[in-house]
Amino acid sequence: MSIGLVLGFFDGVHIAHRAVIKCALECCDNVKLITFKESPAVYFGAKAEYIYSREDSVNRILSLGVNEVIELNFPDIASMSADDYLNYLAETYSPDFIFTGFNHTFGANKSGNPQYLSLNSNKFGFKYICVEPVKYDNQVVSSSLIKQYLKSGDVYQAAKLLQNKFYIEGTVISGSKIGRTIGFPTANIIYPEEIVKLPYGVYSVSVIINNYSNKSYKGILNWGYKPTLNNTSEPIAEVHILEFNDDIYDKQIKVIFDKFIRNEIKFNNLEELKLQINKDKLACLEL
Repeated sequence: MSIGLVLGFFDGVHIAHRAVIKCALECCDNVKLITFKESPAVYFGAKAEYIYSREDSVNRILSLGVNEVIELNFPDIASMSADDYLNYLAETYSPDFIFTGFNHTFGANKSGNPQYLSLNSNKFGFKYICVEPVKYDNQVVSSSLIKQYLKSGDVYQAAKLLQNKFYIEGTVISGSKIGRTIGFPTANIIYPEEIVKLPYGVYSVSVIINNYSNKSYKGILNWGYKPTLNNTSEPIAEVHILEFNDDIYDKQIKVIFDKFIRNEIKFNNLEELKLQINKDKLACLEL
């Protein structure tokens, strides 16, 4: 039985990540993916910023047919030389093959890379396969590119590269309840801190309520500071679920982003806001 190791962080498990995994699955009977519990950027003092939660990314990897996902603690290996890291992998997992993307780096000061793997694979007893870049619209697909799309509000393009729509999850909390006074009650959730932030604005979304029903509901989501009401010091994600009036406080919901509708706007009064929300509702229903 041939053992293959796939190396990489695999945030989002986009189409380029899938190409590396597919290559490994075609070559090996037993494929293990070596990743980290949290982004190496955190070790160097940066703030974590993920496309999906680490748990979701791991589940996506496993759904593709990978036998095991091994999450290392980056601080435990951060100071290892490239040689020491490869020796650790060889002794611990006895791989017949190692697979990476074209831009994978490892070892202290990023001293290891695909060229290093190619030159040293025989030394450690494995064959190395580097998977070439995957391009979309003449751009190399990467987690960074997808984050650029998301930060510009282009959830549609991001979904193409992820082969899944972008989403956030959270527990419904109590809000100001002003929406219900104008006929648009909302379910409010806190945007997960470690997930990449979309620009403030209004989005057409689909909503799944955990342990409630198997149905997906259409909705309009406003993400931001609610400038018309001027009653929040922190941004909030509030979604009006179309044709739905049940009490879902404290329930976990998944909000799936379909399309950016418009920027967040400050209106002169609630009547103007109500008229705009009706327009937003029509825009969502047309999708």
